[in-house]
Amino acid sequence: MCNLVTLKASVAEVASAFGARRPLTNAQPGEVYPGGQGFVVGEDAGTRALQSMTWGFPVRLKHMKPTSKPKPVNNARDDKLMTFWRTWFTNPAQRCLIPITAFAEAEGEKGRMTRTWLRVTDQPLAACAGLWRPTDEWGDCYTMVMVDATEELFDIHDRMPVILPAADHDAWLQAPPEEAMKLVTQYPASRLEVERTDVPWFSRKTPSAEAPTLL
Repeated sequence: MCNLVTLKASVAEVASAFGARRPLTNAQPGEVYPGGQGFVVGEDAGTRALQSMTWGFPVRLKHMKPTSKPKPVNNARDDKLMTFWRTWFTNPAQRCLIPITAFAEAEGEKGRMTRTWLRVTDQPLAACAGLWRPTDEWGDCYTMVMVDATEELFDIHDRMPVILPAADHDAWLQAPPEEAMKLVTQYPASRLEVERTDVPWFSRKTPSAEAPTLL
Protein backbone atom coordinates (compact mmCIF):
# COMPACT_ATOMS: atom_id res chain seq x y z
CA MET A 1 0.00 0.00 0.00
CA CYS A 2 0.99 3.61 -0.46
CA ASN A 3 -0.27 5.85 2.32
CA LEU A 4 1.96 8.90 1.98
CA VAL A 5 3.22 10.88 -1.01
CA THR A 6 4.89 14.23 -1.44
CA LEU A 7 4.90 16.76 -4.25
CA LYS A 8 7.76 19.23 -3.99
CA ALA A 9 6.91 21.65 -6.77
CA SER A 10 4.73 24.72 -7.16
CA VAL A 11 1.26 24.58 -8.68
CA ALA A 12 2.60 26.47 -11.69
CA GLU A 13 5.49 24.01 -12.13
CA VAL A 14 3.19 20.98 -11.94
CA ALA A 15 0.68 22.47 -14.37
CA SER A 16 3.44 23.35 -16.81
CA ALA A 17 5.10 19.92 -16.57
CA PHE A 18 1.85 18.12 -17.41
CA GLY A 19 0.52 20.66 -19.90
CA ALA A 20 -2.53 21.30 -17.74
CA ARG A 21 -4.69 24.26 -16.75
CA ARG A 22 -3.97 25.56 -13.27
CA PRO A 23 -6.70 24.94 -10.68
CA LEU A 24 -8.85 27.63 -9.09
CA THR A 25 -7.77 26.76 -5.56
CA ASN A 26 -5.54 28.02 -2.78
CA ALA A 27 -4.34 24.47 -2.03
CA GLN A 28 -0.59 23.96 -2.23
CA PRO A 29 1.48 20.85 -3.01
CA GLY A 30 3.16 19.01 -0.15
CA GLU A 31 2.78 15.80 1.84
CA VAL A 32 -0.54 13.97 1.45
CA TYR A 33 -1.98 11.18 3.59
CA PRO A 34 -5.26 9.30 2.90
CA GLY A 35 -8.17 11.65 3.48
CA GLY A 36 -6.01 14.69 2.73
CA GLN A 37 -6.00 17.01 -0.26
CA GLY A 38 -3.71 16.16 -3.16
CA PHE A 39 -3.41 17.07 -6.82
CA VAL A 40 -4.37 15.09 -9.91
CA VAL A 41 -4.30 15.74 -13.64
CA GLY A 42 -7.39 14.79 -15.61
CA GLU A 43 -8.48 15.27 -19.19
CA ASP A 44 -11.70 16.61 -20.68
CA ALA A 45 -12.22 16.83 -24.45
CA GLY A 46 -8.49 16.73 -25.07
CA THR A 47 -7.65 19.42 -22.52
CA ARG A 48 -5.73 18.59 -19.36
CA ALA A 49 -6.59 20.20 -16.03
CA LEU A 50 -4.76 20.13 -12.69
CA GLN A 51 -7.21 19.76 -9.80
CA SER A 52 -7.14 19.46 -6.02
CA MET A 53 -9.05 16.43 -4.70
CA THR A 54 -9.38 14.25 -1.61
CA TRP A 55 -7.13 11.18 -1.62
CA GLY A 56 -9.42 8.19 -1.11
CA PHE A 57 -12.88 7.13 -2.24
CA PRO A 58 -15.36 7.18 0.67
CA VAL A 59 -16.47 3.60 1.32
CA ARG A 60 -18.50 2.03 4.11
CA LEU A 61 -17.51 -1.59 4.64
CA LYS A 62 -20.07 -4.31 5.36
CA HIS A 63 -19.41 -4.37 9.09
CA MET A 64 -19.80 -0.59 9.44
CA LYS A 65 -23.02 1.14 10.50
CA PRO A 66 -24.79 3.26 7.82
CA THR A 67 -24.24 6.34 9.98
CA SER A 68 -20.52 5.74 10.56
CA LYS A 69 -17.87 7.88 8.93
CA PRO A 70 -16.65 6.34 5.63
CA LYS A 71 -13.08 5.11 5.16
CA PRO A 72 -10.80 6.65 2.52
CA VAL A 73 -9.98 3.87 0.05
CA ASN A 74 -6.77 5.36 -1.29
CA ASN A 75 -5.32 2.32 -3.09
CA ALA A 76 -6.90 0.28 -5.90
CA ARG A 77 -5.60 -3.25 -6.46
CA ASP A 78 -4.69 -4.09 -10.06
CA ASP A 79 -6.50 -7.44 -9.87
CA LYS A 80 -9.78 -5.68 -9.02
CA LEU A 81 -9.73 -3.05 -11.76
CA MET A 82 -12.28 -5.04 -13.77
CA THR A 83 -14.49 -5.86 -10.75
CA PHE A 84 -14.75 -3.41 -7.83
CA TRP A 85 -13.14 -0.54 -9.79
CA ARG A 86 -14.62 -1.36 -13.20
CA THR A 87 -17.00 1.62 -13.41
CA TRP A 88 -14.11 4.07 -13.21
CA PHE A 89 -11.27 2.11 -14.80
CA THR A 90 -13.15 1.32 -18.00
CA ASN A 91 -14.08 4.98 -18.50
CA PRO A 92 -11.01 6.97 -19.65
CA ALA A 93 -12.61 10.18 -18.36
CA GLN A 94 -12.41 8.76 -14.81
CA ARG A 95 -8.69 7.99 -15.01
CA CYS A 96 -6.16 10.54 -13.82
CA LEU A 97 -2.46 11.16 -13.27
CA ILE A 98 -1.24 11.67 -9.69
CA PRO A 99 1.86 13.90 -9.73
CA ILE A 100 4.47 13.02 -7.10
CA THR A 101 8.12 13.63 -6.36
CA ALA A 102 8.28 10.65 -3.95
CA PHE A 103 6.14 8.12 -2.12
CA ALA A 104 6.73 6.62 1.31
CA GLU A 105 6.22 3.35 3.14
CA ALA A 106 6.25 2.64 6.87
CA GLU A 107 9.08 0.44 8.17
CA GLY A 108 9.95 -0.79 11.63
CA GLU A 109 8.20 -2.08 14.74
CA LYS A 110 4.54 -1.29 15.28
CA GLY A 111 4.24 1.99 17.15
CA ARG A 112 7.81 2.96 16.18
CA MET A 113 7.56 2.95 12.40
CA THR A 114 9.57 5.44 10.39
CA ARG A 115 9.30 6.80 6.87
CA THR A 116 11.13 5.22 3.98
CA TRP A 117 10.94 7.38 0.85
CA LEU A 118 11.18 6.11 -2.73
CA ARG A 119 11.98 8.53 -5.56
CA VAL A 120 11.88 7.99 -9.31
CA THR A 121 15.42 8.76 -10.45
CA ASP A 122 14.61 9.23 -14.14
CA GLN A 123 11.49 11.34 -13.47
CA PRO A 124 12.00 14.06 -10.83
CA LEU A 125 8.31 14.92 -11.27
CA ALA A 126 6.58 11.59 -11.85
CA ALA A 127 2.95 10.48 -12.15
CA CYS A 128 1.15 7.49 -10.69
CA ALA A 129 -1.89 5.93 -12.34
CA GLY A 130 -5.11 6.99 -10.64
CA LEU A 131 -8.89 6.88 -10.79
CA TRP A 132 -11.25 9.64 -9.68
CA ARG A 133 -14.95 10.26 -9.13
CA PRO A 134 -17.28 12.88 -7.62
CA THR A 135 -18.73 12.04 -4.20
CA ASP A 136 -21.43 13.45 -1.93
CA GLU A 137 -19.23 13.06 1.14
CA TRP A 138 -15.95 14.73 0.14
CA GLY A 139 -16.41 16.21 -3.32
CA ASP A 140 -14.08 14.96 -6.05
CA CYS A 141 -11.84 12.11 -4.82
CA TYR A 142 -9.10 9.92 -6.26
CA THR A 143 -7.39 6.61 -5.60
CA MET A 144 -3.99 5.24 -6.64
CA VAL A 145 -3.57 2.02 -8.64
CA MET A 146 -1.25 -0.57 -7.05
CA VAL A 147 0.61 -3.69 -8.22
CA ASP A 148 2.86 -6.27 -6.56
CA ALA A 149 6.23 -4.78 -5.69
CA THR A 150 9.36 -5.89 -7.49
CA GLU A 151 11.47 -8.49 -5.73
CA GLU A 152 14.07 -5.87 -4.79
CA LEU A 153 11.48 -3.84 -2.86
CA PHE A 154 9.71 -6.66 -1.04
CA ASP A 155 11.66 -6.00 2.17
CA ILE A 156 10.01 -2.56 2.25
CA HIS A 157 6.48 -3.50 1.13
CA ASP A 158 4.81 -6.13 -1.03
CA ARG A 159 2.86 -3.54 -3.07
CA MET A 160 3.92 -0.47 -5.05
CA PRO A 161 2.16 2.30 -7.03
CA VAL A 162 1.83 2.07 -10.80
CA ILE A 163 4.33 4.73 -11.88
CA LEU A 164 3.79 5.71 -15.49
CA PRO A 165 6.57 6.59 -17.94
CA ALA A 166 5.93 10.07 -19.36
CA ALA A 167 5.33 8.56 -22.79
CA ASP A 168 2.32 6.64 -21.37
CA HIS A 169 0.47 9.58 -19.82
CA ASP A 170 -1.78 10.16 -22.84
CA ALA A 171 -2.61 6.47 -23.11
CA TRP A 172 -3.65 6.25 -19.45
CA LEU A 173 -5.97 9.22 -19.89
CA GLN A 174 -7.39 8.23 -23.27
CA ALA A 175 -6.98 4.55 -24.13
CA PRO A 176 -9.69 1.87 -23.96
CA PRO A 177 -9.46 -0.41 -20.91
CA GLU A 178 -7.65 -3.27 -22.66
CA GLU A 179 -4.85 -0.88 -23.67
CA ALA A 180 -4.80 0.89 -20.31
CA MET A 181 -4.44 -2.46 -18.54
CA LYS A 182 -1.13 -3.01 -20.33
CA LEU A 183 0.21 0.05 -18.51
CA VAL A 184 -0.60 -1.42 -15.09
CA THR A 185 2.82 -2.85 -14.33
CA GLN A 186 5.83 -2.53 -12.05
CA TYR A 187 8.33 0.29 -12.38
CA PRO A 188 11.93 -0.99 -12.47
CA ALA A 189 13.52 -0.97 -9.02
CA SER A 190 16.76 0.18 -10.66
CA ARG A 191 15.03 3.50 -11.35
CA LEU A 192 13.88 3.99 -7.77
CA GLU A 193 16.04 5.52 -5.05
CA VAL A 194 15.36 4.34 -1.49
CA GLU A 195 15.93 6.73 1.42
CA ARG A 196 15.36 5.38 4.93
CA THR A 197 14.83 8.05 7.59
CA ASP A 198 14.37 8.40 11.35
CA VAL A 199 11.23 10.50 10.89
CA PRO A 200 8.25 8.88 12.68
CA TRP A 201 5.56 7.64 10.30
CA PHE A 202 2.97 9.91 11.92
CA SER A 203 5.13 12.95 12.56
CA ARG A 204 2.13 15.25 12.89
CA LYS A 205 -1.64 15.05 13.29
CA THR A 206 -3.20 14.23 9.93
CA PRO A 207 -6.37 12.63 8.51
CA SER A 208 -4.33 9.45 8.12
CA ALA A 209 -4.69 8.64 11.81
CA GLU A 210 -7.55 6.44 10.66
CA ALA A 211 -6.47 3.21 9.01
CA PRO A 212 -6.67 3.47 5.20
CA THR A 213 -8.24 0.75 3.09
CA LEU A 214 -7.07 -1.16 0.01
CA LEU A 215 -9.66 -2.60 -2.37
